[in-house]
Amino acid sequence: MAGYVRLGDLNTWYDEHGEGDPLVLLHPGGVDARAFGPNIDGLARRFRLFTPERRGHGHTPDTPGPITFDLMALDTIAFLESVPRAPVHLLGCSDGATVALLVALRRPDLVRRLVCVAGVFHRDGWEPGVVDTDQPSPAFLADMYAEVSPDGAGHHPVVVAKLSRLHLEEPTLTVDDLRRATGRTLVMVGDDDEVTLEHTLELYRGLPNAELAVVPGTSHGLLVEKPELCNRIILEFLTTEPVPTMAPIRRERGA
Repeated sequence: MAGYVRLGDLNTWYDEHGEGDPLVLLHPGGVDARAFGPNIDGLARRFRLFTPERRGHGHTPDTPGPITFDLMALDTIAFLESVPRAPVHLLGCSDGATVALLVALRRPDLVRRLVCVAGVFHRDGWEPGVVDTDQPSPAFLADMYAEVSPDGAGHHPVVVAKLSRLHLEEPTLTVDDLRRATGRTLVMVGDDDEVTLEHTLELYRGLPNAELAVVPGTSHGLLVEKPELCNRIILEFLTTEPVPTMAPIRRERGA
């Protein structure tokens, strides 16, 4: 069931799939919920999925002013309070992972388990050259935008400029900030990702209750490059309890 929900000044578009406990998927920046296409069927067999599209993305219109991670986190909180209306599992990919992390920090009561896929907690976490505002936006992104945006194809350069500024300036979380996110979290990344492995390790080590999955043979598009493997990892994390480990280093013995 696809449609809109009014959240303050914003008509937010979302879709639903499946039945079960609620799992909200937050798409990468510059694209929309279609980015989860290869993952939907496998995840919807176990969960009721919600796929909201953020302001200026997909079917959701842009609004005047900058796009910031804090604003998108507040939009997401409003969505969680208005649509699922219960604590959810929250999965974000790329920009969506940053948004999901901010939601978990601001409103831990709304997040049961958190999955951060190929995301950064600080703008310095990208590989050199990834955030390059001098490079033109790929044509396929403009085509995707034109297919569904209520603002029309001509508005795409405006959104690109807003996202370029966002990526140059944000996010700016610290390791101390991460320590406040105490809920159980899965950190996922491709072994050849646009996010540096060093930064991903910082994220993993900074979160008090995190698990780490480096998906071999993948890049920043790991969810669509190896959807079956990624879905298995995600489903196991969301549906099982941690096993007691035999030789823990960073975890408490027996946890």
